[in-house]
Amino acid sequence: MMLVLFFATEGMVLAQEFPPLQAFNQTRIDYNQKGMVILGSWAIGNMVWGGIGANQTTGEVKAFHQMNLYWNTVNLAIAGFGYWQATKEVPGTDFWATMEAQQTIEKILLVNAALDVTYMAGGLYMKERGIRTDNSRLVGFGKSVILQGAFLMAFDAVMYGFHQVHAGELPGIVQNISLGPTRVSLRVTL
Repeated sequence: MMLVLFFATEGMVLAQEFPPLQAFNQTRIDYNQKGMVILGSWAIGNMVWGGIGANQTTGEVKAFHQMNLYWNTVNLAIAGFGYWQATKEVPGTDFWATMEAQQTIEKILLVNAALDVTYMAGGLYMKERGIRTDNSRLVGFGKSVILQGAFLMAFDAVMYGFHQVHAGELPGIVQNISLGPTRVSLRVTL
């Protein structure tokens, strides 16, 4: 059985609210919250490991642990802010706002992935420069930055993959909306 609802559109702007989008948006928000928990957990683990390691080692290994501690202090702040932001977001039902939010998270993850490559390249440079100048601190810092960049690259790639697959559900959700010159109709299969 199929039920078709018609909405008069005289003077209406096409920003119709569509309840199934709320569930779609909630899933996107849930992905972001879980991602920030993962990033925060990685940060806390590295801060503990880095703090202990920096106090029990010397030279290159000490520098490696120190940089892990420093780097993940920033990661923890980002994860905390990102989680807080995701908890404040209300899953909307507006189609255009949904499209904008979906595209925004995907763009952010792609930009982050490009930055991750830059981090790893910077870490390789620091490591190489440390070897050339016999600077064990620079070698340790470089190794840490390579590790952190590689983790962030994997993290951003997995998050992007989840969001991409999720975005693929959007056409199935909106296929039941029909636009005409004088109406908007919504087909609901019961």
